[in-house]
Amino acid sequence: MLKGSLTGYIDVAQMTLYAFLFFFLGIVLYLRREDKREGYPLEVEYLSQNAEKKQGFPLVPKPKIFRLGHGGVVLAPSGKPDSRPILAQPLERWPGSPLQPTGDPMIDAVGPAAYAERQEVPEMMIDGRPMIVPMRDRADMSVDLEDSDPRGMVVIGADKKRAGVVSDLWIDLAEPQIRYLQVTVDAEAGTREVLLPMTFARISDNRREVKVKSILARHFATVPATKSLDQVTKREEDRICAYFGSGHLYAKPSRLGPIL
Repeated sequence: MLKGSLTGYIDVAQMTLYAFLFFFLGIVLYLRREDKREGYPLEVEYLSQNAEKKQGFPLVPKPKIFRLGHGGVVLAPSGKPDSRPILAQPLERWPGSPLQPTGDPMIDAVGPAAYAERQEVPEMMIDGRPMIVPMRDRADMSVDLEDSDPRGMVVIGADKKRAGVVSDLWIDLAEPQIRYLQVTVDAEAGTREVLLPMTFARISDNRREVKVKSILARHFATVPATKSLDQVTKREEDRICAYFGSGHLYAKPSRLGPIL
């Protein structure tokens, strides 16, 4: 057989195309299988009281150990059942029916108030320090003289009532910028400290006020608290942001109805 005669009876271009197609198909199947490490098997509801678990194709992969950058490991899929109940029930018996909250949806984490079960550890810098810290712990940081300093300002809810007073600022060291306003709230059981995400605050320097449109003044008494006054964990951040975000829908009964 002469050198190079193989190409005389085999279409090399066609074989290359077939090889690419098999490679591409394998990549798709691999990625589709990997994205089932969380959230699967699916719960398929045929009736409101009956549900079954389905994996679909391809099947859920075997558990894999993921080593975290700051220590510890995570097993995915974990094989553990969901620990947090859904405090809502379907409005109808047909599949895909909307869920109706059975209690206070802002506290029960239903709908826009839902949050991810992230780790109960703070977000870390590359050197292992917490990323978000109160300014009182950072003597080398201050508010620029050309910007408004919210500390001491009164916080006003969507009902135009007083909710509390800003007592401190929480700084993101990676940016750096203000991530949260620490608010001292006058609750029935006494004062409490809560975090207000900066993205939900509108500062009025002339009136020395911080306005919040998403929730009412009374809702500040039930803002999810942090276990520590010096740091905030990933899960606590998700809960706090979800609480304020859900107020755009749940804070007033009128917000639940149609606009027109």
